[in-house]
Amino acid sequence: MAATARPISDAWVASNLPPRLPRAHKGDFGRVLVIAGSIELPGAALLAGLGAMRSGAGLVRVATSDSVVGMLASAIPELVWLPLDEEAPGLIAPAGWRRATSEAAANDAVIVGPGLGRHPSTQRRARQLIASLSVPGVVDADGLNALAQNGTWWQGQRAPLILTPHPGEFGRLTGEPAPDADDDDGRATAAAEAAATWGQVVVLKGANTVVADPGGEVLRAEVATPALATAGSGDVLAGAIGALLAAGAAPFVAAACGVAVHGAAGMIAAERIGSTGAMARDLAGFLPASFARLRGERAQ
Repeated sequence: MAATARPISDAWVASNLPPRLPRAHKGDFGRVLVIAGSIELPGAALLAGLGAMRSGAGLVRVATSDSVVGMLASAIPELVWLPLDEEAPGLIAPAGWRRATSEAAANDAVIVGPGLGRHPSTQRRARQLIASLSVPGVVDADGLNALAQNGTWWQGQRAPLILTPHPGEFGRLTGEPAPDADDDDGRATAAAEAAATWGQVVVLKGANTVVADPGGEVLRAEVATPALATAGSGDVLAGAIGALLAAGAAPFVAAACGVAVHGAAGMIAAERIGSTGAMARDLAGFLPASFARLRGERAQ
């Protein structure tokens, strides 16, 4: 059955963003754990953490292998690093995965997958960690590839998840060809069917990103700009959604608001930099201004 997507309006976002009261402290805005990164893709961990920080998380910890921590730890001093034991440079060892799993429960939201890599042991252990989560999670990139290797991964899943696939990852998860990128109605229907099957929120990325709730509600972003079409953009989005989850937003609300804020950052980047050459770090840098724009606040 075809699904009908409603637009994600600025008014809807403004009414659903978690409040930020004047006398709040960092604990009010939540703790996010990012499990990400590898020797080949260390920047993904950094960008996901930066996306969460720039989206207002009170505390962000990045759990990654010792080698990757050594490469990145001084890049953003506001991030807290959780070095994980490794069995080869950049390859998290079983003891490291056990530590990440035990640490996850102490957070308000967990992001799993950006840049983790596709080593068989990494994929297997990432899938096990996702299945064990007791707090809400955002699963992106190689976390999605890990789930795709188990055709019934959603059965017995304990915690609510937000899955953020691009069309290729979506096709691997469903085992079917991805819907045409230009067919917005087809994308909405495919995302809605997947969300219902898996019992989880699905964010099908692309121009006019679709957000589907397992209960049947579907929202569509009204943003399409090449400023968002850059490596690392999805990592920043995962961080933004994770921050909203940690601040107390329900998964569907966190996903849709995160998509809207990320899209607004892309529009600001296009306005201030241009649609050619904007980088993921630029998008992260514009997130505070995009929150202000969507809240109707003044921003420089």
